[in-house]
Amino acid sequence: MKGTNIKPMVSIVSVNYDQPEVTCEMLASLRKVTYPNFETLIVDNGSPTTTPHCIKEKHPEAHLIISEENLGFAGGNNIALKQAKGDYVLLLNNDTEVKPDFLDSLVKLMESDKSIGISSAKIKYYYEDNIIQYAGTSPINPITSRGRHYGNKEKDIGQFDKAIETYYPHGACMMIRKSVLDKLGLLYDGYFLYYEEYDFAERVRQAGYKIYFQPNSEILHKESISTGKNSPLKTYYMNRNRLLFLRRNVKGITFWLAMSYYFLISFPKNTIKYLFNKEHLSALYRGIFWNFQNYNIHKNEKLTSKSRQLWV
Repeated sequence: MKGTNIKPMVSIVSVNYDQPEVTCEMLASLRKVTYPNFETLIVDNGSPTTTPHCIKEKHPEAHLIISEENLGFAGGNNIALKQAKGDYVLLLNNDTEVKPDFLDSLVKLMESDKSIGISSAKIKYYYEDNIIQYAGTSPINPITSRGRHYGNKEKDIGQFDKAIETYYPHGACMMIRKSVLDKLGLLYDGYFLYYEEYDFAERVRQAGYKIYFQPNSEILHKESISTGKNSPLKTYYMNRNRLLFLRRNVKGITFWLAMSYYFLISFPKNTIKYLFNKEHLSALYRGIFWNFQNYNIHKNEKLTSKSRQLWV
């Protein structure tokens, strides 16, 4: 039995893809963390051009795991999740930097209520002055597939400073109770990019666990506040995975209403939006066509490498 003064162990898991310097900046911020009991596992997700070995040279405290191929967000994280020793696992984007006390309040929250399966920190934009990216979420509308992040692009004046139950975590900083992972299994790796945390959250909620937002934990995310970061790759996976998410998580008449909304409203709207942008238009159609090609995918079935591969 653990002594009462021993803190639960946290396994911090992060995926590197051709960004060793960015990953090292995250690891440098982790060196300042005040929480006394954690390990760090970094998965290099088949980086094609930049060697990840400088990560180990600069940060020998981190356990570097090399994957020969790019397995996507879930697949990369899953490699480390199989090796994690902690009572809790924290999925942390490599393009983040953390506050020294960010782990303490997350663990305290999880320890206070065993029914909490996932918790996420308050996330702010790194390159902006005190601007929130995530402070919890609304539910996703089962028909329109739309939801929103609370606080997004708002200045933080304390309006989201209460720990509350929320609908979805944020994949950039997501603490998971290890016993929940043991019970439910790893992240579904069929999405490759985007929607993985939403899918896992659905499984967690269906198993009777809660999802919480913890504002006393704070990280900075080096994602652009602008919407100009969209790429054909993102267009492909956002549309592909929106349909895949519906297929895996929505049932009955709601499923057919959601599909009708997508094909009668969203798809025509996006077609017009990308009418004069051939790359995005091609990505949109490829994402939809993928779901017809892979119509036999079952809820718990893993995709083959061929069907999971990166769109180009």
